[in-house]
Amino acid sequence: MKYDFDRVIDRMGTASYKWDQSEKLFGHSDVLPLWVADMDFEPPQEVVDEIQRRAKQGVYGYTIRMPEYFDAVSGWLKRRHQWDIRHEWITSSPGVVPALSLIVHAFTQPGDKVILQSPVYYPFYDVIKMNGRNVVDNALVLRDGRYEIDFDLLENQAADGAKLLLLCSPHNPGGRVWTREELTRIGDICVRHGVLVVADEIHHDLVYRGHEHIPFAGIKDEFAQISFTCIATSKTFNLAGLQAASVIIPNDELRRLYNQAIKTFSIHMESYFGMSSVVAGYTHGDEWLEQLIDYLQGNLTYMLDFVANRLPEITVMRPDATYLVWMDCRAISEDPADLKKLMYDEARVAFTEGSVFGKQGEGYLRVNIACPRSILAEALERFASAVRQRT
Repeated sequence: MKYDFDRVIDRMGTASYKWDQSEKLFGHSDVLPLWVADMDFEPPQEVVDEIQRRAKQGVYGYTIRMPEYFDAVSGWLKRRHQWDIRHEWITSSPGVVPALSLIVHAFTQPGDKVILQSPVYYPFYDVIKMNGRNVVDNALVLRDGRYEIDFDLLENQAADGAKLLLLCSPHNPGGRVWTREELTRIGDICVRHGVLVVADEIHHDLVYRGHEHIPFAGIKDEFAQISFTCIATSKTFNLAGLQAASVIIPNDELRRLYNQAIKTFSIHMESYFGMSSVVAGYTHGDEWLEQLIDYLQGNLTYMLDFVANRLPEITVMRPDATYLVWMDCRAISEDPADLKKLMYDEARVAFTEGSVFGKQGEGYLRVNIACPRSILAEALERFASAVRQRT
């Protein structure tokens, strides 16, 4: 492989949200963190080179979106996802979660119902509740080891006055890549009942071989006209700290209102380094991404084999996408506090405790496998040893 994903990069002391808070968050400085969804890999060299080039320019003033930004975003979506979009559909946000919150705020009223599908990425709850809206849970159904959508319930919830659906596609933490049929059923329900769809597609590039991500808004124009699609290089190329996401809004009026909202909150200016990193990643990052996916597939295979051999009481949900792996640990404990004790105090590892994704997540842990295999192996070994010491 051209890129060395096995190389261990010391991130301690870099103001890392994941690596520099173990003592504060978990009570021990030696906890190995595999929780926050960023990667322990360097981005493509072309991205690094472009950031260094921008740094050398020496004046870091207010920044705008240049034509090459629109070319890069639209070119990537066409090349990687067969979605042909217009430049004028593309706007931006400092991140996907800020975009979700802004859309909830701008397109619903206090007390309105907003649908999510639990267990789901925990900021979904925050952007609904902290904006004074009501969570409507279209809870996913666990069937044959995979999550499926309860369409009858969704139909009833949409008909009952819900204004907005937050769609996590691919799904976090379950790793599902929703099929065209599933997405079409969602879209038809939402069109029928006037529900807007916010598609968080931030993991759309991290799809394993044999699966295909389908952009919700690309299925048919009816869906495009009720949707906001949120993507970012933050997950694809590990650039979360550069604060640059793209929001694709085909409907002219929805886009006008969105742009008005981001200006109202004065977050319409662009990140000086963020814009350049988006262009560099989407222009030059294909080969790096292909090799990353192969490496992640190797890490996933390693983890599945390890758990099967060393922790047979745990069931791992094999993801179609993302570098996040959802483990059913209910045979060990269903108590979130006890699982935290097992992780932080006994194993000295930090996975994400599952109850934050919703009540359905109690007894589950989410593991970030986007790290050198040696780190993943050490974390799993620590966890397995701690479990065995209990038995």
